Amino acid sequence: MTVTHRETTHAPTSSPDTDAPVGVWLNGARGSVATTAITGLLALRAGMADSTGCVTDTGMLRDAPLASWNDLVVGGHDIVDTPLEKKAESLVDSGVIPAPVLAAVRGSLPEVEQNLRTGYDARTETAPLAEVVDRLAGDIEEFRSRNGLSRVVVINVSSTEPPADHRPEHDDLDALTRAMADPDDKALPASSVVAYAAFQAGCGFVDFTPSTGARLPALEMMAQRERVPFAGSDGKTGETLLRTALAPMFTSRALHVLSWAGVNLLGGGDGATLEDPRNARSKLSSKSGVLPALLGEDVTAPLHIDNVPDLGDHKTAWDHVSFEGFLGVRMSMQLTWSGVDSTLAAPLVLDLARLTAAAHRAGHVGPIEELGFFFKDPIGTDEHALAEQAQALSTWANGLDGRADS
Repeated sequence: MTVTHRETTHAPTSSPDTDAPVGVWLNGARGSVATTAITGLLALRAGMADSTGCVTDTGMLRDAPLASWNDLVVGGHDIVDTPLEKKAESLVDSGVIPAPVLAAVRGSLPEVEQNLRTGYDARTETAPLAEVVDRLAGDIEEFRSRNGLSRVVVINVSSTEPPADHRPEHDDLDALTRAMADPDDKALPASSVVAYAAFQAGCGFVDFTPSTGARLPALEMMAQRERVPFAGSDGKTGETLLRTALAPMFTSRALHVLSWAGVNLLGGGDGATLEDPRNARSKLSSKSGVLPALLGEDVTAPLHIDNVPDLGDHKTAWDHVSFEGFLGVRMSMQLTWSGVDSTLAAPLVLDLARLTAAAHRAGHVGPIEELGFFFKDPIGTDEHALAEQAQALSTWANGLDGRADS
């Protein structure tokens, strides 16, 4: 079987005032984060919610040329078939979505449901990855055409994968394409298959998970070839967000942090997924790089993640910081973060859709390092300090050309 690159037709571009709607294609569209984002977007449109938690609606990005909430159209892939309405009801029961919000937008969920398609399940799929990618990319292209969209941003919000074993094909796009023609060769993890399909369809890609996604040289080559942007990885919503805000405080005041220990307790789907040590390795790797980058490699920073099923989507993080001040005097700080993961993540998913679409329209190609503000393990930059990330995001986004062709 020979594999040839399929030419794709990219939607036309116009000014922000006349631009057609933007597609938001969620991989993992029936999960908690996606369902919360979908419900929240519908609530914003219906006037049932304000944009608290949405960075793109703050003064920091007042001049950024962003699509309006009314111009975002949602679709996606998932390997489960739970109806959005049923999933949203379960999130109401667990305190993630307020009951009046779901009541107000319930009638709009079937419209989104019509845009959802069956995703790629590596456990059951027997077709070559080349055919899988053609199917996934075709779904996205059909969604774009049917809805008259200017462009589509693909965002991975599926379950965390184990780290991918390196293969020589991951470094060379032509070799990877050849490997994908073999039905017995699973040359890419599922998240990278999704990234490949996004690029083949001419779409920007965002990985909100710590999975491999687009972080392979061959896929960066593909993004460059298709002239599309990408960003990631692993959304920064809770404990790590706190660390990237507070760790610079110690260094700016010349205080020596000796250790920063953390324990994370969570339930729900994430808790069950991360109970598997293979999946937990991806998350721990993503979270563990922040403190050495901000405080130096000598900081002791043990980190644990424990599944506590009854917590559901409610996460608790305990941090203990031991530090040394003037004359070697020892002191400590203890923190408890209690948050609802999906509620914290969902507005950021919507922000990333708006910002990545704007970057694509402005002609940005390859990794968007300025979106590192949103991620634990940002692609394209080693900057982790939250204040510096916020400034970089603001400068970049407000300077985007809303009338440039992609």
